[in-house]
This record gives sequence, C-alpha cells and structure tokens, in this order.
Amino acid sequence: MKEDDLFPRAPDQHKPNRPLVPNGLGALYVMASTVYIFLLYFFGVSDAINGVSAPLTLAVCILFGGFMGLLDDWIDLKWRYKAFLPLVAAIPLATFASRVGTRNSIVLPLLGTIHFGPAYYFIIIPILVTIVTNTVNQLGGLNGLETICPAIVIIGLGMMSISGPYAILLLCPLIVWLLLAFFNFRGKIFVGNTGSFAIGITIAAYAVISDLKWSMVVSILPYIFNSAVILLTFFFYRTKADVYFDGKRLMSNHRRSLITIITFNRLLTERQVVILISLLVGATTLAAVFAQRLLML
Repeated sequence: MKEDDLFPRAPDQHKPNRPLVPNGLGALYVMASTVYIFLLYFFGVSDAINGVSAPLTLAVCILFGGFMGLLDDWIDLKWRYKAFLPLVAAIPLATFASRVGTRNSIVLPLLGTIHFGPAYYFIIIPILVTIVTNTVNQLGGLNGLETICPAIVIIGLGMMSISGPYAILLLCPLIVWLLLAFFNFRGKIFVGNTGSFAIGITIAAYAVISDLKWSMVVSILPYIFNSAVILLTFFFYRTKADVYFDGKRLMSNHRRSLITIITFNRLLTERQVVILISLLVGATTLAAVFAQRLLML
C-alpha cells in the first residue's frame, strides 16, 4: 500500500498480472447513504410513528452493516460470527415493525396470507435479515457481481414501493451504489465486505420497513440458491468453490456455487459470467415486481 493511498489495495485475481485495486469503497456508500437519510429525518420527510422512525431505522441498519463489513475486512471474521452478527440489526427492525403496526403476515400467491403473530418479530425478521445479509455477501468475487446484482434488487424494491411513503429513502443509496457499480464493473475499485454487508442489510431492512418481504425473497432467489449450494457442498464434502483463470477466461471443473455451475467445463470471460448472473437476478426481480402488481389488483 502506498503512503498516499486513501484506501488499501487488493489484487484483482481475475486480471493478468493481478493488478492492485483500491478496496473498501463501500464505505463511501455507508457514509453518503446515512448522511442523506439523516437529512431526510431532520427535514421531517418521514415523521416518527409511536416513537420510531423509518429513516433512522434504515440508517442504523446500514451503519451496522458497514461496521460489520469493516470488521471482516480488518480481521477476516469467521463464518460462525458473520452468520449471526446481522441479528443485531434485526432489533431496530423488529421494534419498528411492532410499533408502526406492520402486518405480521406474508401474502403468498395461491397460498394466501400466512399469519405469524408475535413470532414475526422475534423469529421471521431475524431470519430474513440474517439470510439476506449473508447470501448477498457470499455471491461475489468477480468485478461488478457484488454491485450490479444488488442494484437490480434495489431498483425492483423501489418500483414496487414507488407510490408509498418510503421510496424516497432509496434515492441517494441507489445513486451512490450505481456509481460504485460502474467503476467496480470496470475493475477500477472493490466495495469490499464493507459494501456487500451494508447493501445486504439495506435490502433486508427496506423490505421489512416497506412490507415487501415476499417480493424481496423472490428477487434474491439466485442468491439463496448460490448460498445453499455452497453450504451443502461444504457440509457434505468439506470443499469450497473455486474458478480457474487462464489469463483471459474463467473455468471450473466442479459445481459448488452459482459461479462454478455457470463456468463448469465452459470457458467464459469474467464479464460474461457477471452479465449472465445479473440477467438471472434481473429475471427473478422482474417476476417479483409483476407478482407484487398482481397482489395489489
């Protein structure tokens, strides 16, 4: 690391000669988003209800996600800690949902409404936050993958709540994240765990605040599939997913993650893999948007 570098540099594993790229730029997302949300609260854009505020709740979650990611970037947290740390962020969300009166149920097409009662605040919200945060963090390692896919999900959530009172909360976070995605896709920056954990908690928190839990789960189905394959492979075979880089393209000789499934015995460029997974996330997010529209009819 050079003395004049503002951010530490990390090698780009899938580029010739592994150039060093500024890492941890997700901190800019955390700072810009929380300042914007605090300003919304200051100017009374969204009033507090029964002592809780949607902007402050979202800001607290983003700050904790950024702090958690920063810890991981610094000391490389073990997965048993990363798996449960997001539960802390579930506390303000559960408080918000219980006091505002967010319905403690989930409406599913064909199945109807499933009521959870008090378990919604103490079990469902913590599970949602934990799963979403960790699955978003697990699908990464390629330039643009950690930024473009979450941006697609956030755009979808914004479209589903465009006429609601909370859509404005996503305006600045989405703009900042799209800027980071542009440079990340070009291999100029990495957002690091600071960014991936912060954006994961943003998705989970906003879905709870705006009552879009089911739609959010549909949107992140590729993330859930990727994490399920990784965990099952590790538990049963004690092996991890990996791709091989020949200087130009990627390939894998096993199927232990979404990336390795796509590149299994197939040579693809890094950008091709990112575009394919982004299209997959785009398809599930679009399906969630249409399903949400049908539920509103």
